[in-house]
Amino acid sequence: MTTGLRLFYHRHPYNITGTEPLFLRAMQNNVSHHITHCPEYAAILERQGFSLDDICGPGDLCKIPPLPTLYLKQHPLYSVREDRLINKATTSGTSGLVSVAGLDKSTAIRGLGMVLTMVLTHKLLSPRPTNYIVLGYQPAKRNKIGAVRTAYASTFTAPALRRAYALRDTGKTYELDLDNLVRTLLGYAKQGRPVRFIGFPAYFMFFLRELQRNGIRLKLHHKSLVILGGGWKQFFTERLEKPALYALSEEVLGLGAGRIREFFGVVEHNIVYLDCSNHHFHVPIYARVIIRDVNTIEPVGFGVPGILNLLTPMITSMPLCSIMTDDLATLYPGSSCGCGIDSPFFEIHGRVGLADIKTCAAGAASLLADIGGRADS
Repeated sequence: MTTGLRLFYHRHPYNITGTEPLFLRAMQNNVSHHITHCPEYAAILERQGFSLDDICGPGDLCKIPPLPTLYLKQHPLYSVREDRLINKATTSGTSGLVSVAGLDKSTAIRGLGMVLTMVLTHKLLSPRPTNYIVLGYQPAKRNKIGAVRTAYASTFTAPALRRAYALRDTGKTYELDLDNLVRTLLGYAKQGRPVRFIGFPAYFMFFLRELQRNGIRLKLHHKSLVILGGGWKQFFTERLEKPALYALSEEVLGLGAGRIREFFGVVEHNIVYLDCSNHHFHVPIYARVIIRDVNTIEPVGFGVPGILNLLTPMITSMPLCSIMTDDLATLYPGSSCGCGIDSPFFEIHGRVGLADIKTCAAGAASLLADIGGRADS
C-alpha cells in the first residue's frame, strides 16, 4: 500500500502525532509528483525559491508556497490530462469567479477512505429510514457546484424516504420555495420518522424563521439530525452565531445543539472537517492548518487570527497541496477544546476578500478590528 493510501485509510482520523512521519512522506511525494507532472506549478515553486530539499521535517511544511484560491480561479493547474478526470466540481461563484477542482481516480480512492472513516468516527451513519430537507440546490446535470454534490451525497448516510429541496430547479434557474418546504416538513412530522436537515446554515436560519412566523413549533423524532455546511457566503451580514442558531432550532424543531453537526470544506482542498461535540473543527490526519499573518504571510501561533492556509497530500490531479484561502481564522490547541480530541482545531471568522496575496492585509483589516473589538467587549 502506498504512503498516501496508508494515510487516508488509517483507522484513527485524529491521531496526528502517531501519523506525523506518514503525513510528511505523503506531502513530500505529493509535491514531487506535481513538480514532475505540472510544469506551471514547478515554475511557480522555482520563482519562489522553493526546493523539495527544504522539507526535512514537519515544521518545514509551511515553506511550501501556498497558492491563493483567487489565483486558482483564474489559472487552473492540472497534473494529469483532463480526459483522466472522473469528476469536476466548482465553487458557487458568489465572488464573480469560479474555482474548478478536477479529481482523478487516485484522488477519489483516497477520498473514499477519508469519508468512510470520518462518517463512522462521527457516527453519522444510520440504518433508520429518514426523510430529508436539503437546504440548498436541487441537483441538476448543469449544476457542477461542489456543495450541491456534497449535500446530495450526505442523503445517503441514512436510507432516504424522500428528499425536498429549498432551492427548486425550474429548468432554467433556481427558486427559493420555503412554502413548499414548510408543507413538506409538516407531512414528515406526521409520519413520526427521523428528519435530516442538510445544507447551508443561512437557509436553515431562513427556514426556521419562516416556521416561527407561521407559529409552527415541532418536536421531531429524537433521532433527527441537522448537518450544516458551506458557510454563510453572501448572507454573512445576517449570520446568527452558533448558540443563537442552535437555540432557535431547539425552539422550533426540538433539535438543540446535541443534534446539530457542522462541516467545513473547500472545493480546492477536498478534505472533510466535521465538528466535535463542542462544535469545533479539529484538524484530521489528512491535512494540516497553518494560520498566516495578514501583513507578512508568515505563520503565527495558537490564538492569533490570520489567513487560513490548508495543506493536504490527497489530490494527485491538481497541485493543491498547499492553498491560501480568503478566510480569516484562528487555530487553537486541541487540549483547550475539552471534547477528548487532541488535534488542533480552528475557528472561521469570515472572508477577507483576498484580491492578491500581497494585498490581503487591506481586505482583512476591518475584520481583524471587529474581532478585536468583540474580544475587548
